[in-house]
Amino acid sequence: MGRITETVKVLIIINVLFFAGSYFIGDTAFKLFAMYPYDNPNFELWQPITSMFMHGGLMHILFNMYALFAFGSPLEAQWGRNKFLFFYFSAGIGASFIHLLVTHFQFQSAYDAIVNAGFNESQITQLLSTGQYNTAILDTISKSTIQTLYDAYHTPAVGASGAIYGVLVAFGIMYPNAELMLLFLPVPIKAKFFIPGLILIDLFSGLTGFSLFGQNIANWAHIGGALFGFIMAWYWKKNSFDNTRWY
Repeated sequence: MGRITETVKVLIIINVLFFAGSYFIGDTAFKLFAMYPYDNPNFELWQPITSMFMHGGLMHILFNMYALFAFGSPLEAQWGRNKFLFFYFSAGIGASFIHLLVTHFQFQSAYDAIVNAGFNESQITQLLSTGQYNTAILDTISKSTIQTLYDAYHTPAVGASGAIYGVLVAFGIMYPNAELMLLFLPVPIKAKFFIPGLILIDLFSGLTGFSLFGQNIANWAHIGGALFGFIMAWYWKKNSFDNTRWY
């Protein structure tokens, strides 16, 4: 394991400061800096960036910061500070865009289904504000659809995971034969197999709703970060641009 690079160190410090500050400030910090769904009135244009520095718990930030250190430092050493920052924020913003797009699609699909089932505007407003509804509607629509509407409206996203997945993909492209291990699977696996495997797990969870690593995971943000990271890293490598440093 190599040394931590300067830009990665600064990013980790900022993440830790946001994490500590959010616990001192409380819900106000999450309301301002977490990324709310586009359909929620709490959504603000700065949240796709600020949410990258917010985390939902100690294990969340520990895993993300370790991954940033382990996989981000070799990339910064190869690319230079400015190029790494451009990549990191591009992958993170791309992840936010995909997450917002999927969440809006889920909200709109559930909204249309509930309207077609007989809900009127005032009933939907009450459902979104209080979570309460007339159970008679369950004769014509599933409870899971109602839950999807509520969750896709209220659940904010936090974490650097989208940007981290972009970093993971770039690391896999640049160092495909590096051997990696999961904590609960202490068997070395080459990056070119390990990282696609992680992404496939996220894709499975995003499509089925069944998560192998617990609930409240923004699988589509992970996939979005991986997608944008792949496009950039693949293009740079194909054009030998990954050998060009930006200081």
